[in-house]
Amino acid sequence: MAEEVKKTTSSKDEQVAEGKVWAILSYIGILCLLPLLLKKDNKFVLFHSKQGLVLFIAEAAALLVNIIPVLGQFVFAIVYLVAGIYSLVGIIKVLMGEYWKAPYVSDIAEKINI
Repeated sequence: MAEEVKKTTSSKDEQVAEGKVWAILSYIGILCLLPLLLKKDNKFVLFHSKQGLVLFIAEAAALLVNIIPVLGQFVFAIVYLVAGIYSLVGIIKVLMGEYWKAPYVSDIAEKINI
């Protein structure tokens, strides 16, 4: 039984170590598509890239809303600020090798099937 735990833990550690660079790309705008397409087999990368995709879609939607004078620009600024903070925290968590569920974003990301 102890050997099974070691195998499971070492498997997770290998996925984290192999996927850190790809998971970091997940939080950098449109680059989130690269890990989604190229590293679907790595659970660590897939977890973070789904969250990165949700952030990217929110940023793209905010860019469209930015057309509306005043209110759109306010929404754009807020969304970009929040997405930037989430991306920064996500990158830090990736470097630490952690699975971080971003508030609200992770709920949407979990519904994505790839």
